[in-house]
Amino acid sequence: MKYVIVLGDGMADEPIEALEGQTPLEYAQTPTMDELAKQSEIGLAHTIPEGMKPGSDTANLSVLGYDPKQYYTGRSPLEALSIGVDMKPDDIALRTNLITVSDGDEPYEEKTIIDHSSSEISTEDAAILLDAVRKELENDTYHFYVGTSYRHLLIWEKGSVVELTPPHDVLGQKVGDHLPSDPVLREMQKKSYEILSKHPINLERKARGLNPANSCWFWGAGTRPALSSFEEKNHKKGAMISAVDLLKGIAVGAGMKNIEVEGANGQLHTNYEGKAQAAADVLLKEGYDFVYVHVEAPDEMGHQGSVERKVQAIEYLDQRLIAHLKEALDASGEDYRMMILPDHPTPICVRTHTSDPIPYLLYDSRKTSGGGAGVYNEKAARAGGIEVMHGYELIDKLFEEK
Repeated sequence: MKYVIVLGDGMADEPIEALEGQTPLEYAQTPTMDELAKQSEIGLAHTIPEGMKPGSDTANLSVLGYDPKQYYTGRSPLEALSIGVDMKPDDIALRTNLITVSDGDEPYEEKTIIDHSSSEISTEDAAILLDAVRKELENDTYHFYVGTSYRHLLIWEKGSVVELTPPHDVLGQKVGDHLPSDPVLREMQKKSYEILSKHPINLERKARGLNPANSCWFWGAGTRPALSSFEEKNHKKGAMISAVDLLKGIAVGAGMKNIEVEGANGQLHTNYEGKAQAAADVLLKEGYDFVYVHVEAPDEMGHQGSVERKVQAIEYLDQRLIAHLKEALDASGEDYRMMILPDHPTPICVRTHTSDPIPYLLYDSRKTSGGGAGVYNEKAARAGGIEVMHGYELIDKLFEEK
């Protein structure tokens, strides 16, 4: 038996007037998921524990079977694992986004947060910009590390876990209302604008009509994580396929294999087919029991507030990844169970994460009879009458032998 989770990050949403009152998942053409739905269990699951902030960190820990209230120590430490940073017990990790703020003559505090991803900046350009920041701001206490695209890392030696605001939660708002309370972090953000705003790469980006990556933004502070082994916990040999450092870091912490896919970039035009092939290969050729295939694109499009591109991301997930993976697994003759779900909603109307329950689909290739909903979306999940109150129990549903 092989086991698969395909996770469309932030795929769930609210009804949208421009889509005739449907959600992007309802509106999108998803023939593969709808075909699976005819023979699947469909229900709702709560992936964000009560009292915790909705994020891909807590939600993906839940889906992988780790209770965030027990295992979560912050988002950035998980990303540090992916980058290969060996955190000391008294180190604090902080996510360092390269963001776009308004580029006028107003004081930094009066600037507006325009884009949390700087037009999905490439890792190559971001690395050059972060190096410019490092030369000016790094010292014995603060160390910068390059991650992927706009997502990078700051290690604060002997630091404190301070309350910080994710930039995607405050798009369109003034910087001054959300600056760090810590004076050093606050001053570093302000100086980063002075360093980056006139950098040749940003001048070139502006000339090409792209948003400049003209400021660092710190958030997601936390201490060194300690996850238990996925294999020891579940008696399954597991692999992770993701372009996002957070998910790679969770895999490192859980002792799972990380699979790099060429062209996988965490954006709308990622290598969907390559991810499907890599998932099939690790299960069928390398003998792994479980693979977690993570696709960031629906979440990014939700943050951007793009209805059309979020629908497109869901259609790509269905037709270019799930369809190919299902075809490979069916052709192999192996029995398999596949769960498809988002980690959390990222509604277009708010452009950030919410804690609402998510729809999941659980398919078993051994079951050939009908009786399922016939479609997979939020409405079908609510109508199914099944509600999993603790998201970390979903993995037990997947691994159940029925």
